[in-house]
Amino acid sequence: MAERNKIELLGMNEPELEKFAVSIGEKPFRGRQIHQWIYQKEVSSFYEMNDLSKSLRQKLDDMAQISILRVLKQKVSDDGTRKFLMELNDKKKIETVVIPQSYDKNTRFTLCLSSQVGCPVGCSFCATGRSGFQRNLLASEMVGQVLGSNRELSRRLKVNGERPISSIVYMGMGEPMFNYDEVIKSIHILNDSSGMNIGQRHITISTSGEVQGIARLAHEELQVTLAVSLHACNNQLRDRLIPMNKKYPLEVLLPALRAYIDKTRRRITFEYIMLDNVNISHKDAQDMIKMLKPFLANVNLIPYNEVKDAEYSRPSSHKIKAFYNWLVEGGLTVTMREERGADIDAACGQLAARKER
Repeated sequence: MAERNKIELLGMNEPELEKFAVSIGEKPFRGRQIHQWIYQKEVSSFYEMNDLSKSLRQKLDDMAQISILRVLKQKVSDDGTRKFLMELNDKKKIETVVIPQSYDKNTRFTLCLSSQVGCPVGCSFCATGRSGFQRNLLASEMVGQVLGSNRELSRRLKVNGERPISSIVYMGMGEPMFNYDEVIKSIHILNDSSGMNIGQRHITISTSGEVQGIARLAHEELQVTLAVSLHACNNQLRDRLIPMNKKYPLEVLLPALRAYIDKTRRRITFEYIMLDNVNISHKDAQDMIKMLKPFLANVNLIPYNEVKDAEYSRPSSHKIKAFYNWLVEGGLTVTMREERGADIDAACGQLAARKER
């Protein structure tokens, strides 16, 4: 249990931990040792750090803490996807999803990471926005989701050797660009070769179209993937689906994305939720082809995962296939997201961390 007034070491990088070690009268290499215990060995108890003296371990325990998030509850899908309900130090709760990358017994996992408690964007088809917004997460809490999930998977699946989680998508609860600085800090910690060493090309940031964050990300010199929730190719419908479009309409968003591509030379992924009788007509497909073909982008189609009390429904498999075929015939690069975790409300748009749990 985390305690108030203790120094939080989770979220500190190696230079910061070296500085911390010096501040308590120790040599800088002690900070490097602590860094290794946290990020390579995923240890949160100072008493397990057996290359530190007993007196130093006691001192650390008195003054500091390492708040790797604890899984309160989990649900396991028929397809192997796991949804973790995690508790933060202030008792607020978030949901994190780990998705197997294959059906092999020794598969690695992708973690769908939350960047906020709730979400302020309020997309009309999404359960997270309906749960309300409470606060941004700290970088330590985002990294803590990864470490806590690795721990839980290793324990449940009896994994030895390589860490189970090899890819991260900032697609869980929240709008990552509204918590930009902490998200970027967490990426650097996850990517650190002396720590968790998750490759930048295995990290995706998903945004509903927050233009200021997109512009900042273009100058970070990161190799992460940018994913943009599109969902409609005209402002009238996009206003209804994604209220942020009223602030950053398509005529503002699209030039920002072009500038991002010109600066980074990296492809963007456009996410598109398929809603029956809403955004999957032949005209919708034609509008998307006209809009996105100049981008040489990837389009990721997501059949809608139904949310309680929402006004939308999932299209039939026939309609889904027809829409996909129109886009491919129009020259777009299109993938269909394989549905994972819908039976445990862990699929796209279904995270809510409901209080009754």
